[in-house]
Amino acid sequence: MRHCLVEIFINLRKFYMKSLFKNTKRLARLFKFIYPYKTLFSIGLIFLLLSSFASLIFPALLGDLVNGVNKDVNEINKIAILLFTLFVAQAIFSYFRILIFVIVTEKTLATIRQQTYNHILKLPMLFFSSKRVGELNSRIASDISLLQETFTTTIAEFIRLIILIIGGTIFLFITEARLTLFMLALLPVMMILAVFFGNFIRKFSKQVQDKIAESNTIVDETFQAINNVKSFVNELFEMKRYKNKTDEVVKIAVKGGKYRAAFASFIILCIFGAIVAVIWRGVIMVNNGDILIGSLFSFVLYSVYIGASIGGIADIYAQIQKSIGATERLLDILEEKPEVENISDKKISVDGNVKFDNVSFSYPNRKEIPVLKNINFEIKKGEKVAIVGPSGSGKTTLIALLFRYYDVQEGEITIDNKKIKKYDVHSLRRELGLVPQEVMLFGGSINENIKYGNINSTKEEIIAASKKANSHDFIMNFTDKYKTVVGERGVQLSGGQRQRVAIARTILKNPNILILDEATSSLDSESEREVQKGLNELVKNKTAIIIAHRMSTIQNVDKIIVLDKGSIVEIGNHQELIANKGLYSHLYKMQFEV
Repeated sequence: MRHCLVEIFINLRKFYMKSLFKNTKRLARLFKFIYPYKTLFSIGLIFLLLSSFASLIFPALLGDLVNGVNKDVNEINKIAILLFTLFVAQAIFSYFRILIFVIVTEKTLATIRQQTYNHILKLPMLFFSSKRVGELNSRIASDISLLQETFTTTIAEFIRLIILIIGGTIFLFITEARLTLFMLALLPVMMILAVFFGNFIRKFSKQVQDKIAESNTIVDETFQAINNVKSFVNELFEMKRYKNKTDEVVKIAVKGGKYRAAFASFIILCIFGAIVAVIWRGVIMVNNGDILIGSLFSFVLYSVYIGASIGGIADIYAQIQKSIGATERLLDILEEKPEVENISDKKISVDGNVKFDNVSFSYPNRKEIPVLKNINFEIKKGEKVAIVGPSGSGKTTLIALLFRYYDVQEGEITIDNKKIKKYDVHSLRRELGLVPQEVMLFGGSINENIKYGNINSTKEEIIAASKKANSHDFIMNFTDKYKTVVGERGVQLSGGQRQRVAIARTILKNPNILILDEATSSLDSESEREVQKGLNELVKNKTAIIIAHRMSTIQNVDKIIVLDKGSIVEIGNHQELIANKGLYSHLYKMQFEV
């Protein structure tokens, strides 16, 4: 039995030491962001030390003032002047300490937000496929905001309390060693309990932030899909879904609050019990002539300092643990391996010869389901090649592999006989242009959205690109012309207008390889004609890969590749494939019969 208890104690000690080491490591990771402001932070620490030292001197001077009863008035006046000077000095020290830590905190949080945002942008597509926008937004906004109080006051207060405990203990030993030993008997117990308590708080805080992130995700998804919510009359459903998540936040937070309240009550009981015991013992020593009344007074004040600091440090430690727990997911994101470490400005030149050599692929989160199987085809420079097939046949996946959103598991993709893995990923993507089915525009002006294709372009180049994309005329009909704000996701423009803006953007990028991903499939006939004019201009003298939904748009391409269930089932031009009477012929007839 005794052996088992010892073993349990050892295992618990190992667990908490491991946990403490992990938390310390994570906290050190957070402090890394303060390093650029280390000089200013150090000055703040100096003012913190001065302020803490001033606090430690106060009880000693007050004790001397009490001991000065019935003594020389001049001596009493000197002590009073010293006390007043001390208060003024402490006020000055505290002002600069708070101001400096606020400045350091705001700069640090800005750095964390920027680095987190920058890091997320560098992460591979696989990461984004497993995360929701609302969750990522919560990490950048809510999680980082929790650090504000920690860096501004909590850390500084933690250091100040440590100084008061150590400095106060030293002054206690100087004043009366026997009483000091008597008072410090409970200290180890309270510190051990503080560590245990901190782990509880961290756990609950982490759970709370996870639930907050989930609730933010619901808000983000609901507002993005507000048309669907209202058309399906599911407002009450969304309200209930959000309420359930926020209720879970409250439930977990209250549970954590119970632990905090219980511990705080216990600490208060211990502190005041210790102070009463010290006063009781000190009064006996005064009566015996072992200590002066003023010295006892100083001793009690130091005891109150230390007791309050121990009580406060437990709560402060809990706050720090809370911040660590809340930002754990954020730190996990920062530990994700980026797609590339450094974004390169290096430019390459490609002719546009594309080859898929025995390519097979499954998405990493669905490895058991093959999406592409033994894909073999070649596109020569300047060729216009269409890729068709039923939904889910793997058309869009081919494009994702070409952009290196994912890497193939088997086979190779080459451009100009060079494996695309050998190209710098950003240099490669600069040579690829994409016009998707669903165009995503930013909420700024038309000019800004077109310029996104080449941020260094001039006004004249933007207008020239717009004319080629057949978008200049409708832009000039707007009151604000190129300064017209398109609204969130381009909601102020029609589908055809958004497509033509996207084409102008891609023309401005001037890539050598173009991918048109069902660029006209969601448009009406009139809009399709206007967009097609822009597309015809876009693909001139370029290698073009056209993922087609409407067969009428690809009859004149050089080659048509037909996919079905991840495999190539036919390759040829329009006339050849119609004559074969295979899948392409079937899809063509179905579309025109309808």
